[in-house]
Amino acid sequence: MGREIRMAVDTGDNTAGAGRGRPSSSYVGPAHEPDGLAITLGELARSLHKETTVDGTLRGIVFAAVGTVPGAQQAAVSVIEGRREVRTGAGTADLVYQVDQVQYETGQGPCLSALFEQRTVRLSDVASEVRWPRFTARAGELGVRSMLSFQLYVEKSSLGALNLYARDTNAFTDESEHVGLLFATHAALAMADAQNQERLNWAMEIRDLIGQAKGILMERHKLTNDQAFTLLVRASQNTNRKLADIARYLVETGEFARLR
Repeated sequence: MGREIRMAVDTGDNTAGAGRGRPSSSYVGPAHEPDGLAITLGELARSLHKETTVDGTLRGIVFAAVGTVPGAQQAAVSVIEGRREVRTGAGTADLVYQVDQVQYETGQGPCLSALFEQRTVRLSDVASEVRWPRFTARAGELGVRSMLSFQLYVEKSSLGALNLYARDTNAFTDESEHVGLLFATHAALAMADAQNQERLNWAMEIRDLIGQAKGILMERHKLTNDQAFTLLVRASQNTNRKLADIARYLVETGEFARLR
């Protein structure tokens, strides 16, 4: 997995860091022809649909964003977890993780404004920007001059933000915002689908794990299905551990007596 930077909600170079290589399925390419943008976004949707994990989807989004949105030199996706925490889920270079860390530490910046105040936020010149003084002072030292952030949301639920970075002032234009908004819509849908699929896969894994644990107890103690499940639930309550953890321990070790 890639490097993760986190913050509580209440508060560069062009080389990707270790573990953050460019995914082969990402579509990267500017839209020069009249129908180029539609083609690009169609390719994006198809490539992201092929991803099998949330991490893979996020990596696909950030690398495709750099090749699609005019002015973008680097990109990152910030993700909201449990409505309490924000983390950088994927980035195209170490620089974006450093910039995001500054936003999380200062509690201000384009990304956080896009997440919690506006859906689109443009920063044209770090040197003259007055909205986030603590952030811009440190971001300028890192070499970032412009940023453009889009809230990623579906059905009024914010999933995170797509953040674009450039070392040039005024790198992002109205065209950048237009293309970026369309791109962000596709990205948000892909991200939501990946998260839902991951939750479904996790639920199925837990169901199978509990089924295996029940099978062990049923065979070992000649219990019914309901009796075995009751034992697992009781062990969970007695040890103040999640039912899934109890089931996993039993399946992996074969031990149950110490869980009672």
